[in-house]
Amino acid sequence: MTEKISGEQYFTAQPDAAHDYQDFDFELLGNQIHFTTDAGVFSKRTVDFGTRTMLDVAAGLDFPTGKILDLGTGYGPVGIAMAKALNKNVDMVDVNERALELARKNADRNGVGSQVNVFQSNIYDQINDQYAMILVNPPIRAGKTVVTQMLQEAQQHLVPGGKLIAVLQKKQGAPSAQKNLEAVFPTVQVAGKKKGYYVLEAING
Repeated sequence: MTEKISGEQYFTAQPDAAHDYQDFDFELLGNQIHFTTDAGVFSKRTVDFGTRTMLDVAAGLDFPTGKILDLGTGYGPVGIAMAKALNKNVDMVDVNERALELARKNADRNGVGSQVNVFQSNIYDQINDQYAMILVNPPIRAGKTVVTQMLQEAQQHLVPGGKLIAVLQKKQGAPSAQKNLEAVFPTVQVAGKKKGYYVLEAING
């Protein structure tokens, strides 16, 4: 994840980039989804390849009954796609207030507003529940400390047998991320890979 926004990054709480609204349709998990995006959010012109790869893998996995957490939701493609395709309840969180406003509007527009709860959280600081699955496409540019926290602390927020699903490029640290997960999860594996993107699956024992 490398998109910069006028000297700051999309993982800031209040981007000050001038608004530049964009609208597009994209098929995710068999559903055509309409998105409105803006400057100051990640991948504003299309759903990025890593996210699409993660979704395709995650939707085919078995996981326990329960809610899903979309960590770093952006304008909402992961949470909305999972809610629509799997008829699941999803908590969608981000630090970026502009992204959260878009995620709420996009969820409502695509008919899953009643299935999702969109709220601000700096990584897990506002997360109190435990989840059947946590999905994250971590912001590599935020630095290794942030990425490692997103990955390792997921274990505290998963039900027994719950799964963290994360996507990273091999060249941007997927092998080291796998080692960091193995430090806290009993079972970690590469659940899928495509064009240099690795989808890591960590299971809470």
